[in-house]
Amino acid sequence: MKKIIVTYDIRDDRRRNKVFKEMKSWGEWVQFSVFECVLLINQIDVMLKRLNRIIDTKEDSIRIYYFPMESKVTILGEGKPIEYRDNYVL
Repeated sequence: MKKIIVTYDIRDDRRRNKVFKEMKSWGEWVQFSVFECVLLINQIDVMLKRLNRIIDTKEDSIRIYYFPMESKVTILGEGKPIEYRDNYVL
């Protein structure tokens, strides 16, 4: 399992909504255009393929940051720690 943060900057509203809907099946939405996910490597590969079909690589960008599973998140403000679901619908 890998803990990842997925951020995206999608110019087109329609594509952005599709990326958002796709990402809701992979992780927890924590801020605008930011998701926290805990996935197996093969799940990350599938997620990337699905996202790549949605975006326009000349206009949009998606960044994925990998973290150790035991990494800690410090939250300032209204954010709440994420309690990860055991399973996501793929």
